[in-house]
Amino acid sequence: MSDIRLKIFYTVADHLSFTKAAEILCITQPAVTKNIKELETELDIRLFERQGNKIALTEAGLILYQHAGSIFEIYRKIQYDLGLLKDKQTGELVLGASTTLSHYILPPILANFYKHFPDIRISLLDANTEKIENAVLRKKVALGIVEGKSNNKDLKYIPFLKDEIVAVVHTSQELASNDTISKDDLLRIPLVLRENGSGSLDVIAHELRSHNIRLNDLNIIMQLGSTESIKSFLSNSNCMAFLSISAVSKEITEGEFKVIDIDDLDIKRIFYFAHLQGQPEKIPEIFLRFAQNSITKSYTL
Repeated sequence: MSDIRLKIFYTVADHLSFTKAAEILCITQPAVTKNIKELETELDIRLFERQGNKIALTEAGLILYQHAGSIFEIYRKIQYDLGLLKDKQTGELVLGASTTLSHYILPPILANFYKHFPDIRISLLDANTEKIENAVLRKKVALGIVEGKSNNKDLKYIPFLKDEIVAVVHTSQELASNDTISKDDLLRIPLVLRENGSGSLDVIAHELRSHNIRLNDLNIIMQLGSTESIKSFLSNSNCMAFLSISAVSKEITEGEFKVIDIDDLDIKRIFYFAHLQGQPEKIPEIFLRFAQNSITKSYTL
């Protein structure tokens, strides 16, 4: 199976259009059709089924499409890793990251990045999502990494990492006797949450709204400006908080905090890179790709 046929197939499958694939690949539509037919002959199975003026992937076509995507991703990683060996980069990079990322996810990535690029000097602004986005817009930060996205038309968002926000209590407190609570229970339990402008708070509010619960319906006794301050508060108070699983995984493993399940409430989010519209400059682009490559070795996006 040749790479060119696989690429033509993947492009057709991606857009479900022979015409669109021909435009993207800068070849004629008959050439696209010819290569698809030859690929089907080689594999001895139909990859597309025709439905009037439309096409759809067969079961075999779907399997090949999934494998082709993995193959092309491996090619991109090969090119990236070989590029690291060829290029020596120097310069400065100003990053901005929301609290969860800067405290719990980025440090090992930054340390590994320094090993590969010791001549790139990095500074990191730690603030909530709203402030990071504003810093990117003002060009104070070249690349932001934020919790969720505001869909600001001047910013481009690129998915980075999946995360889960969980309800936690300190195991020394009375609330730790619960394993599961209902959404009605949630309305009564004293809560400590992040401050307004926090990406975590926005994600929590959005998920609760889908269950017809507003933040004003909750028994919020305090809002604090950092995850660490919330964890310290919980250790001295019979309250519950919503925190990123990345921020409390160590304490959960050590038995200091406990996750409380809430019926039918599942809070998931995606961390995003954020930069000004257009192609990022070379050094921010290098870090972005490096971080993505690092994450794929430990997490699934």
